[in-house]
Amino acid sequence: MPGLVLAACSGAPQQSGNSQALAQGTTDQRHPVEDHARILCARGAAPLARRCTIDQAQTSRGLILTLRAEDGGFHRLLVTRDGRGVVAADGAEPATVTIRGADGIDVAIGADRYQLPATVKR
Repeated sequence: MPGLVLAACSGAPQQSGNSQALAQGTTDQRHPVEDHARILCARGAAPLARRCTIDQAQTSRGLILTLRAEDGGFHRLLVTRDGRGVVAADGAEPATVTIRGADGIDVAIGADRYQLPATVKR
């Protein structure tokens, strides 16, 4: 499973508003992530479960991560290189990112939640 690399300023988990991640992110360029590699996610009030996948695509805008739920729903994130980390790539709702620790981030878009693997650099 590829990891998202983030750099943070402090040791405490932080939360961003308005679709900005807390730190710069990069990820490796494998296409697509293996189908058996599932991440924890939840739609609405459902509990987190390992039932979503991540696809990656390099576009003219940059690296796009597509987070796919089993029911066909999905969200797309743009990995930025300008210090914001990841942002919602499209849609009306912003992504909110929380650093979960040294090995992951939590991303919320509307009522949907995802736990993404990441290596957080401080």
